Amino acid sequence: MNQRRDFLKKMGLASAGLLMAQSDLLAARSFAKPKQIGLQLYTLREELAKDVKGTISKVSKIGFNHVETFFNYTGDASKDLFWNLKATELKQLLSDNNLVSHSGHYQLNDFLTPNNGKDDALKTQIELAVALGQKYLVVPVPPFGLIDKMTLDDYKFMATQFNKAGELCHKAGLQLGYHNHFWEFKVLQDNKSGYDVLLEETDPALLSFELDLFWTVKAGKNPVELFKKYPKRFVMWHVKDIDKQFAKAVYPDANKKGIFDTLREVKFTEVGTGAVNFKEIFAHNKDLEYIFVEQDQIYREDKFESIKMSYDYIKGNLI
Repeated sequence: MNQRRDFLKKMGLASAGLLMAQSDLLAARSFAKPKQIGLQLYTLREELAKDVKGTISKVSKIGFNHVETFFNYTGDASKDLFWNLKATELKQLLSDNNLVSHSGHYQLNDFLTPNNGKDDALKTQIELAVALGQKYLVVPVPPFGLIDKMTLDDYKFMATQFNKAGELCHKAGLQLGYHNHFWEFKVLQDNKSGYDVLLEETDPALLSFELDLFWTVKAGKNPVELFKKYPKRFVMWHVKDIDKQFAKAVYPDANKKGIFDTLREVKFTEVGTGAVNFKEIFAHNKDLEYIFVEQDQIYREDKFESIKMSYDYIKGNLI
């Protein structure tokens, strides 16, 4: 439980005919380059807990067009509340501030754990995503109890479950997504990583990917190479920057240090002030639908000043 809190601080298939139809739709789908900027609300989690209405108002006044929610990172899974607001109330608050939510992060610990696979939380959270008017239901992390000991077989089980969850999401008018950190890129066996498994063993029509640019680069990977190898999979990006003094990739050192010790040695900064080459990455955004500013930890006293700096850089230089 303490490790979980530390981490959070730091930061059956359908018929062949149906699958072919879904694949055809995916192949035909194309996105205009994003002209709007979203914010992952986890960035302002402390402010939201204190004053959700005032925080949302400030986010809107900065210029953000949409927000990505997060749900049940801690607490009772049965509570359908966002900062003491029901999903419909949050949707109305966003609307009152000229904001919408296209995507949300949701926890599926039981559903993704081998020998468990319960889909109760999935069904409940699908209902929440629908109530918020969202398009994407995004899983941001493997089961908490397995984060630091995931095997290739665990990722294979996740892939199987994602295919099942993707079908349930489609029935509700949603698209399932997965958001990465750095540990998915760890080479486990046969020169294969967990991320390879998720990309290769899930149906592209049933699972999309939200690429966290910070964690991808910190893992020593080039996002552009992923875009080329797996076209049409990366429809959303988390746009956040690496402090230049902490630019070194975590691998191979992370293999010995482990996940939680490695997390203590990363540092975030405002977009455009750090080590990530965003202009190169944004030159390859033809499959991109939504972007979200996120900063797991903000070190400035005024967090709204921080997110405005990131917003202004993206608006002035990348879109």
